Amino acid sequence: MSVGKKKKYTAAEASLKFQHTMKMVLSDKCEACTQQCTRGIAYMEKMRKPGAIGKGVPCHLTKGKASK
Repeated sequence: MSVGKKKKYTAAEASLKFQHTMKMVLSDKCEACTQQCTRGIAYMEKMRKPGAIGKGVPCHLTKGKASK
């Protein structure tokens, strides 16, 4: 890449770009959310099964800026 050009992100890469700055939420927060995302819905379905153990999913609504 030459100097001064920025990398263009695809939609999949853009959603993961700030993943490390998002807060982890559990299924109870996902169910109460008014803007349910596909990642949260999939996590809720997983946690409804008996004996499921989860650590949460990164919430896109709590996205912050990446540190430099």
